[in-house]
Amino acid sequence: MGRIICCGLGPGDPDLMSVRADRMVRAAKHVAYFRKKGQPGQARRIVEGLLAADVSEYPMEYPVTTEIAFDSPDYARLLADFYDEWAERLARIARAIDIVVLCEGDPYFYGSFMHLHARLQGRVEIEVIAGIPGMVGCWNSVGQPIALADDVTTALMGTLPEPELAERMRSSDALVVMKTGRNLPKIRRALASAGRLDDAWLVERGTMPDQRVARLADIGKAECPYFAIVLVHGQGRRREAAQ
Repeated sequence: MGRIICCGLGPGDPDLMSVRADRMVRAAKHVAYFRKKGQPGQARRIVEGLLAADVSEYPMEYPVTTEIAFDSPDYARLLADFYDEWAERLARIARAIDIVVLCEGDPYFYGSFMHLHARLQGRVEIEVIAGIPGMVGCWNSVGQPIALADDVTTALMGTLPEPELAERMRSSDALVVMKTGRNLPKIRRALASAGRLDDAWLVERGTMPDQRVARLADIGKAECPYFAIVLVHGQGRRREAAQ
């Protein structure tokens, strides 16, 4: 009986993988990873040069990414069928051998593998190796503490409705906004409505070779890559009283 081992790879820089993840990747004989059709896949890029020469690879290509609206019934159906199919295939492979599934960041923190994890319960042994979440790599790239003292930190999805984004931005001290991409104009408007735009940073491809860090207010309205996070740093509520 084999196992499915989901390996958290961290934010993008291979040097930020854990020792355990590095050891697991190098020893893997069978490796699966998500990717957009026609693309190598971010998780696969992170482990370039680390895999054994005779490794068997299983690219799991999404049937749809941004071609149709994420909240449409067709989108949900296509993705559900995709995850069902790959859960069955991975379970079948793992009946005899170990297979390593690569995952950016930390698998348990919005990781794509969790859609398979839910479908594989009770069918096969699963091991999950923790990784540094992408947002951690991003706020380290800015070089400022994301939160201090009694700051409340909120992680938001850019796919949320604009009014809800603005409301939550107003009620929190430190902010992390994920799933930016095409949602960046909406995120920018919500930040402006909440009075937080001038304090916001955009980190594109954090810790990767083509990383870009800039104040969001200074950036034009060009499209934003998928691997980008908006940050607003907390100011350390009650920090002076603690000192």
